[in-house]
Amino acid sequence: MTDVRVQKFAQILTEHSVRVEPGDRILIEATTAAGPLVRELYLQILERGGHPVPLLQFSDMFFPLHEDLLTLKGSDQQLDFVPPFHKLAYEQFEGRVRIHSITNSRSQGNMDPSRSQRRGKATGIITEVQMRRGASQEFKWCTTLYPTDAYAQDAGMSLGEFEDFVFGAVHAGEPDPIQYWRSTETSQQRAIDWLKGKDKLRLRGPNVDLTLSVKGRKFMNSTGVYNMPDGEIYTGPVENSADGWVRFTYPAIYGGVAVEGAQLRFKDGRVETATAEKNQEYLLSMIDSDAGARYLGEFAIGTNFDIDRFTGNILFDEKIGGSFHMALGAGYPETGSKNQSAIHWDMICDLRNQSEILADDQLFYKDGQFVF
Repeated sequence: MTDVRVQKFAQILTEHSVRVEPGDRILIEATTAAGPLVRELYLQILERGGHPVPLLQFSDMFFPLHEDLLTLKGSDQQLDFVPPFHKLAYEQFEGRVRIHSITNSRSQGNMDPSRSQRRGKATGIITEVQMRRGASQEFKWCTTLYPTDAYAQDAGMSLGEFEDFVFGAVHAGEPDPIQYWRSTETSQQRAIDWLKGKDKLRLRGPNVDLTLSVKGRKFMNSTGVYNMPDGEIYTGPVENSADGWVRFTYPAIYGGVAVEGAQLRFKDGRVETATAEKNQEYLLSMIDSDAGARYLGEFAIGTNFDIDRFTGNILFDEKIGGSFHMALGAGYPETGSKNQSAIHWDMICDLRNQSEILADDQLFYKDGQFVF
């Protein structure tokens, strides 16, 4: 018997996130480990008159995902190959749901960063289509996660505990989860409205002293349309505006590699120096991926206080209530961001202790809470 929380999870994705309408072609990207959620999604998309198109990878600890095999074993020509079906679906379909559901979260840990970087440039073509069509509302996309043993182990939980955590974070246990996310949208919109017309943000605290401009940029109200779980407001800073430094309080994970103790110093929007206590060479190699990788594509404030711990998974961790995160690389065009890159690397910093954000010298946020 299917867990009722899985059924409600699928309801959130079909009704709230990708808003399936009759005739919509919806790509479902997942591994076989997410079978229960894929099945419910398939059924509910059918019920809403859509056309579900699953694209699944086998998930087994003894059988690496095909993208991992390609990055490990492929020639340069094969690494540069753009997956044709993905490209077609992203260019033509009305939506997609990607369900992270791996069973080995360390499969990329020993990969040559230059090979991952090269592969990222090829798949970055698809990411660009996603962002461009998503900004124009032609493409309704959402990324989510189905609990597996691997993710539970990364978070330091049993599988049962992690299932409770995930379903709690997406609010699948609510009597009416759709109404919950709509009410969250209303409360976050008040913060966005207060920021309208503001120019300079200054972040101050034990781990940050940074200024950046949001002049002419749009803050987005993130409540489950592109990510689930969700809970953040975000924008694309003016590309040449960031000045100062930030020390990220949580590991910055990208491509399965955890960079710990990362600290960045910005000048005129560009990362001038980057250091880390662990995997500094990887950090430096990734921010040299292309011209846009040293500039910010995103600045965001996390608002989901049901995500109350670091899990090692950015889909959850960037939403931690009382934190902010910044992404190096590609920005979201709908915010006004012009930054382009093959990478989009979110890095998170806690703001719950002796920290504040000022907007045009007016106090906006203090110790993890909006105070305007």
